[in-house]
Amino acid sequence: MSSHRWSLDTQAVALGRPAHAAGQPVNEPITLSSTYRAGADLSYARVGNPTWSAFEEAVGGLEGGHALAFASGMASISAVLSLVPHGGVVVAPHHAYSGTTGLLADLSASGAITVRHVDISDSDEVLAALALEPVADLLIAESPTNPMLEVADLPAVIAAGHDIGALVMVDNTFATPLLQRPLSDGADIVIHSATKYLSGHSDVLLGVAITPDTEVGRDLGERLHSHRTSRGAIPGPMEVWLALRGLRTLSVRTERSGATAAVLAQRLAEHPAVSRVRYPGWGSIVAIEVAAVEGRTAAESAEAVCERTHLWTHSTSLGGVESQIERRRRHTAEVETVPDNLVRLSVGIESLEDLWQDLASALDAN
Repeated sequence: MSSHRWSLDTQAVALGRPAHAAGQPVNEPITLSSTYRAGADLSYARVGNPTWSAFEEAVGGLEGGHALAFASGMASISAVLSLVPHGGVVVAPHHAYSGTTGLLADLSASGAITVRHVDISDSDEVLAALALEPVADLLIAESPTNPMLEVADLPAVIAAGHDIGALVMVDNTFATPLLQRPLSDGADIVIHSATKYLSGHSDVLLGVAITPDTEVGRDLGERLHSHRTSRGAIPGPMEVWLALRGLRTLSVRTERSGATAAVLAQRLAEHPAVSRVRYPGWGSIVAIEVAAVEGRTAAESAEAVCERTHLWTHSTSLGGVESQIERRRRHTAEVETVPDNLVRLSVGIESLEDLWQDLASALDAN
């Protein structure tokens, strides 16, 4: 039976396995070698690794394209930005992963690129920024955005990017391929911080870029592979193997955490200590704005909530099996338009009622 006929839930479990033959292992082994014997396509480990190939097969199948593993999510984003000509124009969201916005700022300051920031949820604003002379070379989209959870009309903005000849990259980390497949909407490149939901256990740093199985997509994939090889942006085989193992449970983790997030968002909207809930209606991330109380600023109140939780982990990452909570503006790298009392909640797979009791107790104490 062709894997193309399998559901995505099944593909997450089945792809990237060794051949079905007597005596073969069920899981792809970890290949720990820097060198390969001469006479085959693979000669040196900076070019490829069988463990990478298994992970890339699985992720590529889920997103509907060809995947390349990178040392981190930022390594994959850097590789995509290397496709922009010197002095080229990049249109990017005001609100995005702080590593992305920071790298764009550095490249802009050095004169390597010009950046036009937009509200990615406002398609008219995106279209205007793309078409402004000189026209854009690259559109970066996050949907939902980090940490404001704004949602883009991906088919519309992708089509607009292509109309003026721009490449379009979508960071699909928050949505995962189970909830959104941007290549099917026409995106040229999809990237993930595989550190987050794909691996799912807060134990690896890893990135991945996926390109479509088209002439343009294959050319982009070759250019990204060349960048990965020449710049040394390669992952370790152990990290990739851990991510592949984590990927096997992506479906059940996504279902569980998403269902819990939906209930928490509804309850939080009714809590008097919460002035606003940001939630796109799907996914496992919820953001809240904590109300100020007498004697404390809203930011201090938000920070106090994070520090009071016991089950929720007060930490900066997301997408793990454990629920994580953080006031984003505690980081100086976060853009100033993010409210200083915004708290990002990455919902894990713990009991809904345990998570709610812990969070409600922290809010009640404000």
